Amino acid sequence: MPTPIPARTCTEMNRFATKRLLEARGLAPHKRLGQNFLVDENLPLRIVAAAGLSAQERVMEVGVGLGALTRPLAAAVHEVVGIEADSGIIRLHEEQGDLPQNVQLVHADILKVDLASFCRPGERLKIVANLPYAISTPFLFRIMAQRACLHSAVLMLQRELALRLAARPGNKDYGAPTVLLAACADVEPLFAVPPSAFHPRPKVDSLILRLRFFPEPERLEALGAFDRPLFTRIVRTTFARRRKTLANALLPLAADRAELCAWLAAADIAATARAETLSLADYVRLCRIMQA
Repeated sequence: MPTPIPARTCTEMNRFATKRLLEARGLAPHKRLGQNFLVDENLPLRIVAAAGLSAQERVMEVGVGLGALTRPLAAAVHEVVGIEADSGIIRLHEEQGDLPQNVQLVHADILKVDLASFCRPGERLKIVANLPYAISTPFLFRIMAQRACLHSAVLMLQRELALRLAARPGNKDYGAPTVLLAACADVEPLFAVPPSAFHPRPKVDSLILRLRFFPEPERLEALGAFDRPLFTRIVRTTFARRRKTLANALLPLAADRAELCAWLAAADIAATARAETLSLADYVRLCRIMQA
């Protein structure tokens, strides 16, 4: 029986094979696209398990790369829709025919994709993504805007951003994206990923985050109805001026200080409180009072 190759050695072998393949095709990791290819062969399996997929489902993968995650996804589901922005990577897969038959490869910028156009009637998409760090924040705001067609997302993010999204009130990492995302999804950090899992190695650690998007009826039952555009303005205004008390931070949204103080009192929020001390429920309650 052959001696098993240690996991560390396997990773280095995969790194070498990845570099050889890219060089043979005249490709290199795009700094502009923030490409970091997975070379740890165990990591994709953990990500697929975390996504909670079934054999009858479709899943959207953002950033196909060399297919390290695509192949185990394809083995787990009925169909994978792979969104890839790099035309050289698209050509590589088309010429080599190296992806499973149930992978639909789409050459597109995910920040310009209408996610709902990929949904079948009654379907809500599941997304799995090894996101380039440069597009992580705009991607998050984009999926929040298109939340109605989404079921869940398992995302590879820079650890610092992931911790901000999962932060609690009073934590220094708690910010506008934290609150806005919490209003439409449950956020769960899963496990850390070291730089050694990628080629090239990023200069920061990564973290796998799972988002479960609430169906609209469930969200309304939990939070009640509120004006989402106003809610977004309130959250962004307070955190843009987070060093100020709410009595000062929210003045741009009120006719005068008396009106603002009346709103805060009605919401049972201290005028001396600051943005990072308010919970999601506090922001929703304040929004309903301000919209009345």
